[in-house]
Amino acid sequence: MAISNTSIPSMMPKKVMSILNIGGNDFIKQVGLETVKQVVHDVLCGENLRDSTETITRKRITLANAGLTMMFLEGCKRIDSFMSKSPELAVAELRKGRLSKHEKWILNWILGLTDKAVQNILRDDPNNLLEYLKDFKRTLKEAASDCNKDYGDIIFEIVAKGNKQRLNWEQVLLLFSAVGAQTLTIRGSEKSTYGKLFERLILGSMLHILGFKFIVPEKNKSLNKIFWLSQRDEKRESDATLIYKPGKGVRFDIGFIGRGNSEISLDKVSRFEKEIEYGRQKHFMATFIIVDRIGANSRIYEMAKKIDGTIVQMSMGYWPKIVAQKLRDVVGLDHPLVNMSDNKVSEYILKQLKDAPFESFVAKQTN
Repeated sequence: MAISNTSIPSMMPKKVMSILNIGGNDFIKQVGLETVKQVVHDVLCGENLRDSTETITRKRITLANAGLTMMFLEGCKRIDSFMSKSPELAVAELRKGRLSKHEKWILNWILGLTDKAVQNILRDDPNNLLEYLKDFKRTLKEAASDCNKDYGDIIFEIVAKGNKQRLNWEQVLLLFSAVGAQTLTIRGSEKSTYGKLFERLILGSMLHILGFKFIVPEKNKSLNKIFWLSQRDEKRESDATLIYKPGKGVRFDIGFIGRGNSEISLDKVSRFEKEIEYGRQKHFMATFIIVDRIGANSRIYEMAKKIDGTIVQMSMGYWPKIVAQKLRDVVGLDHPLVNMSDNKVSEYILKQLKDAPFESFVAKQTN
């Protein structure tokens, strides 16, 4: 029986919606604390973040792909000729507006669109949807006709929970188009999500390992070996701020960016002020810039000298040891990592991560 007013995103399994909405503590709970610790440990030992999170990304994509397939199957159960009608239904919902980001994602996937495609093809104009719909359906029909000529008729049957649907070439290609758009969207989204999330987790874990206490600035009175994350004001933003002792501190900027973009990070930190006022006292602030890797022809070292900045590459094995040595030179830090042999660093980091407050690093802080 047809139900004309059924919202397509409402048919997406709740588990998939939770995958799309994940962030911060939800991410840690979903993938597991031990998995997150292992990723952090790998990056602290010089591994690339994208390589370390690929297993997590691949699992989330496959679960989302399965959920999208189940959404189409549920649509066929609720709405007559859903596979054929779904592009028009998606366009109708998109044109109504008042949708969440993830509801838009789902509707765009049915049309084979990602966020980038909406920007580049539709130019963010809903009025262009109708013309796009005509082209999209025509392309599907032409591609299905070609497949029939090349491969013959197809019998593609989906059976789940007592619901059985047979799909022809055009319907199969519609499903595959949606799966492809979904995969691209999740990969693009996770690149940004992982970057922001793991910036906090990596910096927080590193400073915890180096013996500094994570605090909420407004709730703390200590001025010895403390740090906080993402402190913002009207003049600058640092990813982490460390106070070693009264009068001495360090600002950290971290970026999981390639060898061609290291200068971007330096441009931002060049606006950091040399002093901050905290705890009714002024502190001289050094600047540490942590980047993924630096290209052979980069000017970043030369530029860093102009702002007295210290640069550390995460691609170097056991780079937290280098940070410890630099902090010794800048603020006088005394820590076991400074003189530790390289073959002992990995085990030491893993041991120190056991009591790192990961949930606190990503939690939204309130005054």
